Amino acid sequence: MTTDSPGFLDKERIIAGPGFNRWLVPPAALAIHLCIGMAYGFSVFWLPLSKALGIKDAIKCGPEVGFWAQLFTTSCDWQISTLGWMYTLFFVLLGSSAATWGGWLERVGPRKAGVVSAVCWCGGMLLSALGVNLHQFWLMIVGSGIIGGIGLGLGYISPVSTLIKWFPDRRGMATGMAIMGFGGGAMIGSPLAADLMKYFASPTDVGVMQTFIVMAMVYFVFMMAGALGYRVPETGWKPAGWTPPPAQVNNTMITTQHVHVNKVWGIPQFWLIWMVLCMNVSAGIGVIGMSSPMLQEVFGGSLIGVSAKFVDLDKDQLKAIATVAAGFTALLSLFNIGGRFFWASLSDKLGRKLTYIVFFVLGGMLYFSIPGSSAAGNIVLFVAAFCIILSMYGGGFATVPAYLADIFGTQMVGAIHGRLLTAWATAGVLGPVVVNYMREYQLGLGIPREQVYNQTMYILVGMLVIGLICNLLVKPLDKKWFMTPEELAREQRLASDKAKASEVHHIGSDPDAVSPVVVALAWAAVGIPLAWGVYRTLLSVAKFFA
Repeated sequence: MTTDSPGFLDKERIIAGPGFNRWLVPPAALAIHLCIGMAYGFSVFWLPLSKALGIKDAIKCGPEVGFWAQLFTTSCDWQISTLGWMYTLFFVLLGSSAATWGGWLERVGPRKAGVVSAVCWCGGMLLSALGVNLHQFWLMIVGSGIIGGIGLGLGYISPVSTLIKWFPDRRGMATGMAIMGFGGGAMIGSPLAADLMKYFASPTDVGVMQTFIVMAMVYFVFMMAGALGYRVPETGWKPAGWTPPPAQVNNTMITTQHVHVNKVWGIPQFWLIWMVLCMNVSAGIGVIGMSSPMLQEVFGGSLIGVSAKFVDLDKDQLKAIATVAAGFTALLSLFNIGGRFFWASLSDKLGRKLTYIVFFVLGGMLYFSIPGSSAAGNIVLFVAAFCIILSMYGGGFATVPAYLADIFGTQMVGAIHGRLLTAWATAGVLGPVVVNYMREYQLGLGIPREQVYNQTMYILVGMLVIGLICNLLVKPLDKKWFMTPEELAREQRLASDKAKASEVHHIGSDPDAVSPVVVALAWAAVGIPLAWGVYRTLLSVAKFFA
């Protein structure tokens, strides 16, 4: 073997030969997304960490200990509001790292990016464990917040381009499967973390450090298995027996040409889709964070059969309705996850533009209905509306990669998707700010708690109207934006797409002829943990219906 031979992680090494089963790629993507999706569930650590020193009761910091002092203090416990900055960093770093290194990912391939993601995400958790042990919050910020956030971004976009190329006949369904995993990560990780903390807790330790270490090791095994399971098809590969439908029959929005990632900042359609995602996510993410207090404040004692408003309930009654609200939050998480697969798959039939029209029109009507159902005390309509809204929130994430592939082509769709995720980082700040500050403003005006969300719902309707207008303005690109055949050939050489599978599979027997048993085992490896997460979530949902 010459010195020019590709390394184990290089893209040339993972170009699939004849006989490879494309259904092995989605479980590889799920293995990574189910691990990094725990970013959604990190709030399970906040309460124990806020008592890391005091164990039973927090040792509160004095007024002289501000945010910056809390980064280094070892004499008092961290505030939950301080810990929450790690959650903010996750999604800021997810968007910025995906935008920064998306082009690199396209060139080196998903395997190398997946391995880097595993090292960053799991290594960040280990550094956070050290931060807990030393009671140094700055180590947690650097570990999970920054290094982990970079791993989060690379892991999130690592399978997108690959799945779209393996499933040109089912782009939406393929990306929906992977991104469903990101939504499901907290559904597995949160109860797992809670069980581990309970196991490791002692009279002198809340058990978070040990939990971080165990989860980092488990996640590393799963993420490395997923990264090493990635394979990419040869340029021009198509599923057996599949012929791309003519543009006028399928969808005039779907191009067969390709846009270079460096051009997208200047393309109006990119910014229109950026606004489409930002508005859809802003409306949904603000509600996710306030779903539990919203249900409790709107319906109060009626949640437990007591005719009393929220402010009139005693301590035991407040505890009882909090349990019901936790079940409501778990129910929303199921619809968030299911919606990612359902709506993305449906978009293969409806087209991406029409799917987003449904999101904005139906979502706007549902948000508009919330004040009415609240005033009428109709909890069934209230809950049903939010379940559908959250399904479309998840569906928006899962559908947008296929939307980008339709408009900008598949060659650099992973990198373009990375840049689009800056919309998510923006929405992660915009949505919660609108919902939280409007609630505080309404309370300051003396408006009853059960009515403080009414104005917010109308503001969210306005966001969806903006998203709808932007979506309606999306049209096929002008030819000037696409790469010339020479530019495309150069990019394909850089991305190693033209390497022949025979050049890298010459040793031993063909490793690409995959047994159906291996495919079944791969799906079981991700399906069993996911099923366990659904089961644990359904136990919480049962408390809501009880």
